[in-house]
Amino acid sequence: MKKIIELKNISKAFDGETVLDNISLDIHDNEFITLLGPSGCGKTTTLRIIGGFAYPDQGDVIFMGDRINDVPPHKRNVNTVFQKYALFPHLNVFENVAFPLRERKVPKQEIKEKVIKMLDMVMLSGFAHRRVTSLSGGQQQRVAIARALVNEPKVLLLDEPLGALDLKLRKDMQQELKKIQKSTGITFIFVTHDQEEALSMSDTIVVMSEGKIQQIGTPQDIYNEPVNAFVADFIGESNIVDGVMLADYKVKFGGQVFDCLDTGFAPNEPVDVVIRPEDVDIVKPAPGVLQGTVTSVTFMGVHNEAIVDIDGFKWMIQTTDPVEEGAHIGIYLEPDAIHIMKKSKYSGMFGDYSSFSNELDELSNPGGEEEE
Repeated sequence: MKKIIELKNISKAFDGETVLDNISLDIHDNEFITLLGPSGCGKTTTLRIIGGFAYPDQGDVIFMGDRINDVPPHKRNVNTVFQKYALFPHLNVFENVAFPLRERKVPKQEIKEKVIKMLDMVMLSGFAHRRVTSLSGGQQQRVAIARALVNEPKVLLLDEPLGALDLKLRKDMQQELKKIQKSTGITFIFVTHDQEEALSMSDTIVVMSEGKIQQIGTPQDIYNEPVNAFVADFIGESNIVDGVMLADYKVKFGGQVFDCLDTGFAPNEPVDVVIRPEDVDIVKPAPGVLQGTVTSVTFMGVHNEAIVDIDGFKWMIQTTDPVEEGAHIGIYLEPDAIHIMKKSKYSGMFGDYSSFSNELDELSNPGGEEEE
């Protein structure tokens, strides 16, 4: 695929605090790319630098081969959809979408044709004469997307655009956005803190933390092959335990030796071992398997979520098997359930569910606006 945007060694600070620390990123034509990370990681600042709403302190922004560091937003072939939509309340739906075309003095008939086409694309063809203030949140968002697309930009920037929607509408709009991106062929750069949203929509995910890019890859790569404990913890649930790589395909943790699929580590190298909760099989306690006591069980609808104390380390296990609090169980791991990561600055910070509860998880990530 052809490169459309290159960020080269971009750094940015606000009030002496580094927000972006020497990041480089290639964005390709017709790609749905998501910048994912917790609040304050630098993802919105990255988006604003691409859009021209902020300028890097160091580094270059290259758009289709040209350096555009100093080019103002209205002269970039890039449009933005914000979380707050920024619609004109005194204009109806048609005029909101037509506004960028009228600004460019596009002929009247062409405006009509383009607006009708856009409203049809976002499934609002019968809403042209409605007041935007009478629309639901999801409908207003579709108007904002239509207005951003009517100029046929090469790139559309989306800054947490689904954040204000309720869960069902949010999931519907995820599918709609993906469909719109595919049908237009426009590059979408999407910012979110929502891991599920990123996994379900993206061609490429860029995981960010503390102003740095931690990993770039497909949703499958990011989920199945996280590069460090931060990525493993941030993308879904993960049990992350200390281990030692004895040799290729052999790892020791929890006092047991396991077969795995990983190679390329030094003999006896300390490592982080990641096991996803859904990859754990519950078996009868027996020699040669990890054993622990179930400390809590939460019914999640499709599966049970159990917290299991194994030698003082709390594991999460997701299982469709019946499991009871207080039970003594064994756990069995297939080689492909075990993923080995090199130690990093994030080692030891994640992966133990001692203080876990669903309520705490929600409270710790309310999805507020990112501070710059």
